Parts: sequence; structure tokens; C-alpha cells
Amino acid sequence: MTLEILAPEFTVCQLPPDAQVDVRNPFSFLARTDTELSLVCPSVHTPACALKADAGWRCLRVVGSMDFSLVGVLSGIAGCLAARQIPIFAVSTFDTDYILLKQARLD
Repeated sequence: MTLEILAPEFTVCQLPPDAQVDVRNPFSFLARTDTELSLVCPSVHTPACALKADAGWRCLRVVGSMDFSLVGVLSGIAGCLAARQIPIFAVSTFDTDYILLKQARLD
């Protein structure tokens, strides 16, 4: 498995439930549930309407497309980082996983 570091710094945002979000920017991850609206985006695109914003995240991408039958990929990465006391924020897409960690812990 190969991980690549994406170039931009990211921000994890909590948005008002009725916020209009432009997700045309690359690397925008939007999640809406019955209780919240969250956005992970490059820090330069942090919406002004954010209720809370936590900047300073860097993103690792699992390179390549992963089949849904694979087991433990995210768990393995998270376990290695947890053993080093590195907190993560994980996002998954149809094709792969993204693991965000604070810039200060990237090394």
C-alpha cells in the first residue's frame, strides 16, 4: 500500500445546517447528517459561515482504488498512528481512504 501526502493544508469545519457549500473545489468532503453539516476543505476555501473551524490538518491519500471487500486498511493505518499517539480524522470515498493528521505530527 502506498500513501501520498496531498499538498494543501486542510480545515475541518462545522457549518450551519442551512449553509450553501461550493464543493467544486478539489478535495472538498461534505457530510450532512440529521444533526450536523461538516466540511473538510483546503484551508484557503474555509467558508466564512463556519460555526467552528479547526485548521492545520494535512492529508494522506491511499493511492489507487480499493475494492469494498478489503478489510482492515483504515484500521491498520489508524493503529500505526495511534501507537505513536497521533490523532486522526478519516474520510472515505468510493475509491479510497484519506487520513488527516495535524501538520505538527506529519513527520
